[in-house]
Amino acid sequence: MSGFYGESQRRLQDHFDSRRLADGLENAIIHDRLTKIDSKFITASDMFFLSTLDHNGWPTVSHKGGFPGFVKILDDQNIAFPFYDGNGMHYSAGNIQDNAKIGMLFIDFVRPRRIRVHGTAKVAIDDPLLSDYHEACMIVRVKVDNIFTNCGRYIHKYTRKQQSEYVPSDGTETPIAEWKRVEEFQNFLPERDQGSADKAGGTISEKEYRKDFWRGLD
Repeated sequence: MSGFYGESQRRLQDHFDSRRLADGLENAIIHDRLTKIDSKFITASDMFFLSTLDHNGWPTVSHKGGFPGFVKILDDQNIAFPFYDGNGMHYSAGNIQDNAKIGMLFIDFVRPRRIRVHGTAKVAIDDPLLSDYHEACMIVRVKVDNIFTNCGRYIHKYTRKQQSEYVPSDGTETPIAEWKRVEEFQNFLPERDQGSADKAGGTISEKEYRKDFWRGLD
């Protein structure tokens, strides 16, 4: 065995009599190089969930979205994806700089299926791939350590309604995030965003933003 499982997993496998199954799955589905079907699945995805660890050891998961193909296959063991403008926390990017180990979960909600990727990542603000992504501020390159499929039986079926208007597209002006219009935030915005609220119709109160954010849940 490769050491994919630790002592805690082994104890649970023994308790539930699934050690043989776990070993069989490791041999059958876990691999360290992208197959053609892996690459096709990933490049067809317009989103994935990114797992990182912060400086206190807390795990966090964030959603990353873009146009299909925004996660690039560089070769059979390396992939790359962009970080676009966010809320200024740079939480996931900073986590990667402190701890390069990440997890990526790709889900197809139309035909329930999923792929999990564990990799070693590196973030760069001057990567040549930046030119391939309109308005991207950083590029993450990931060396795949292992990749495997998971049963999709608990994935609920959803139909994609429309592409987010906030995904940057060359030749199209990207609208500003609604929270950047909040009056209380104006003095905190980066210089590049100063005055953007006026162009979007003026500032709004935090109460207005919160009401719109939770609309449909009250």
